[in-house]
Amino acid sequence: MTKKVVNYAITATLAALLSCIVPYGTFAQGNLLITPRRVVFEGSVKTQELNLANTGKDTARYNVSIIQYRMKEDGSFEEITVPDPGQNFADKNIRFFPRSVTLAPNEAQVVKMQLTKTNTLTPGEYRSHVYFRAVPKEKALGEEETRKDSTGISVQLVPIFGITIPVIIRVGESTTRVSLSNLTMEMVTDTVPRLKLTFNRNGNMSVYGDLLVRYTSPEGKVTEAGVVKGIAVYTPNAIRHFQMDLKRIPEINYHKGKLTVVYSAQSDINPQIFAESELILK
Repeated sequence: MTKKVVNYAITATLAALLSCIVPYGTFAQGNLLITPRRVVFEGSVKTQELNLANTGKDTARYNVSIIQYRMKEDGSFEEITVPDPGQNFADKNIRFFPRSVTLAPNEAQVVKMQLTKTNTLTPGEYRSHVYFRAVPKEKALGEEETRKDSTGISVQLVPIFGITIPVIIRVGESTTRVSLSNLTMEMVTDTVPRLKLTFNRNGNMSVYGDLLVRYTSPEGKVTEAGVVKGIAVYTPNAIRHFQMDLKRIPEINYHKGKLTVVYSAQSDINPQIFAESELILK
């Protein structure tokens, strides 16, 4: 019996809009580093650049394309082809080049993005995602695979890594407002303090920012209890459920005092506060 070799490609796609703790403005998966991790066209901005860098030891090739996502209420994503009610795709108003990138070790390259047909856009927000898909390295002609057994079936798994970067077009003034609700605290396995909450969004555009949690003791001492950077609530979603593990340090007693939760824009200078709420601990 002749041995059969079956190749399966496993796609590992990450959305940059997902909540992830990575350095501000960068996004990495495998050996590909992308800066920035999201692209927003608004006002007079008509062109943007994505900087790609290969941090690995081997030459890598990536195909660049556009895909569409919906955000679910738990913050996860699923690929779609038809927009949900209240959702607008941006792909018909974006041009980008090149569509394939080959990077040697420690080499960098720019992918340019440009708006087009903007006169056809009505006020609101338009979103698509640029997908950088790694192309598996092909074996050279004549290279033979070593086989130890001539019977049965061999399954060879070939991981295919990818990164998605949200591309957003904003037209007109934003009417978006955000609030925080349903704040609860629980101790997971009696050891891990976990905060749960709900983002409530309304208006014509998405929101994106950082979540900071401060603990205030009964004596009034304030201590940082946790922070998560880069949390988005995309249109047309009205809510997003979220949870985060907080710090376990002697200065914080999660059974008394209070937590102050602040959701604000990413800025090094006087960031805009989107929403703020408090939870009294018991």
